[in-house]
Amino acid sequence: MVVCGDDGLAHRLAAELRGVYGEQVTLVVPPDERTVRPPVVGRARSASAALFDRVVSAAVGVGRSGTGGQPAGAPSGPHPDGEGVLAAAELTEAVLAEAGVARAAALALVYDDDETNIRAALTARRLNPRLRLVLRLYNRRLGQHIEELLDQAAALAAGDDGGPGTATEASTTVLSDADTAAPALAATAVAGTSRVVQTEGLLLRAVERPLSGDGPGTGLHTLALLSGGDPAGADGPYAGEQQPRLLPDDEEVRQAAGRQAVVLEHVSAPAGGESAAPSRRAMTGVPPLGSLFSRRLRWTLAVLAGCVVGLAVALWVVTGIHPLRAFYITLLDLFAIDDPALRQPLGRQLLQLLSALVGLLLLPVLLAAALEAFGTFRTASALRKPPRGLSGHVVLLGLGKIGTRVLTRLRELNVPVVCVESDPEARGLATARRLRVPVVLGDVTQEGVLEAAQIQRAQALLAVTSSDTTNLEAVLYARTVRPDLRVVLRLYDDDFATAVYRTLRTAYPQALTRSRSVTHLAAPAFAGVMLGRQVLGAVAVERRVLLFAAVDVDGHPQLEGRTVREAFRAGSWRVLALLGHADTASSHVLGKGDRVVVAATRRGLAELR
Repeated sequence: MVVCGDDGLAHRLAAELRGVYGEQVTLVVPPDERTVRPPVVGRARSASAALFDRVVSAAVGVGRSGTGGQPAGAPSGPHPDGEGVLAAAELTEAVLAEAGVARAAALALVYDDDETNIRAALTARRLNPRLRLVLRLYNRRLGQHIEELLDQAAALAAGDDGGPGTATEASTTVLSDADTAAPALAATAVAGTSRVVQTEGLLLRAVERPLSGDGPGTGLHTLALLSGGDPAGADGPYAGEQQPRLLPDDEEVRQAAGRQAVVLEHVSAPAGGESAAPSRRAMTGVPPLGSLFSRRLRWTLAVLAGCVVGLAVALWVVTGIHPLRAFYITLLDLFAIDDPALRQPLGRQLLQLLSALVGLLLLPVLLAAALEAFGTFRTASALRKPPRGLSGHVVLLGLGKIGTRVLTRLRELNVPVVCVESDPEARGLATARRLRVPVVLGDVTQEGVLEAAQIQRAQALLAVTSSDTTNLEAVLYARTVRPDLRVVLRLYDDDFATAVYRTLRTAYPQALTRSRSVTHLAAPAFAGVMLGRQVLGAVAVERRVLLFAAVDVDGHPQLEGRTVREAFRAGSWRVLALLGHADTASSHVLGKGDRVVVAATRRGLAELR
């Protein structure tokens, strides 16, 4: 297999294929990537370590224990080096040929630039029509067209070669690390938010909650037990801590009463209301009618309209004319275009004077309404500022690829968001403007920026910039403002993230702290597709990943001929449902024609090959 990329996802994916699936992998990276694991390098890593020292000092004497004896910033996991690594400044046809694409079973193109991946995919399909292609593209619509184009090219090549199996072996799959990671990041930041995985005709919803004494309670299955226990045990800072456990058996679940767990809560056919998407008006950027005018102006207009109606009713009662004519005459008096009521009864004359007075009051109000509406349309394309009194929102740091997808996901969940971005040309600013989300432009490490985002009244802080240092510094400062603030930070290095998580949890035991790695979430999905698996989604369980995949029962002795209950293997996989059937009995016998949805660990998915 061949993996080509220029950032951490390429390294993580190569390590995943080698360490979990035992595949032979050739990694193609730019020359300066052979000894570097971005984005935490050089001075940035030193700065992160220095910031971390502050937390350690404040955490009741807790040191860097539990990191396996490595420094906090040391790289973890296998790092492709020496044999199997090809350095190339550009991904040309000659480089792909040297990497063995013509003989490879699968090729992953995970460069950060969409154009580079598309160009290389076209070349690779020409070199090897039977190749299984996996592309990383941010543009969803373009990705659909590229899938169709490359699959058509493979089908034409199969017809020309006449070889059996060519069309079935070759496939093109477009994935986005941002799309894979965004739901997990958004769900972690918002308390009580479900993790939703939509499959072919099924919708699976998992939720994090404490277990009762009889197991998952109203849930269908317990998918994972989260870490727990005393983080400051007698034999060391983290000796008493329980590690997270994926796909536990029934006995483990019974013994884990009171422990936080991820429980499969619901399996159903997808409905339109399962994911509350923003309205069409919000997505197109057209402001709703109510937002054209301030609340005070709307109340003023309502009071004046009530006065007009009251004057019309009074004129009808005093003169006895038809109600519609009374309303018409009132409007004429209001705009001073009716004849004076010189020889009319006293009541009629008083009503005409009152109507003229209301008309005088109405003119400045109408002018103010026109100016407000004009100002609203004028600023509809500008960035909004956080409104006064805002509370219960999520502060999102960073509007790059990941931040933009997370922002879209949070708005789909109708969660109020305030964004903070230092780059005035960031790609996510257009999305924030279209969704009418408040944005604070500024460096989050500077004093006053988080305060401008109303961090003191926020429900959570989600730091997803590409810099570990910036994310960590923002979290540390936010915790000084709000010690009980829920924080989720994006960190690349596993050991460093574990040390930060444990220390922050010890220093702030009443607050929820989570760290996530985008490459850690995305790499298993990319690896599964390279091996021919249809990975439907991924759920983050702390720094581990639980995969949801569609598997054909035929050819898998671990599944075929067994009941759903018997097919369960603790710590490896669990059959959740038959595709196309929301209700699957545990006594159902799996047959050759069945296609099932399984929740599996990375190694479990490797065993189901």
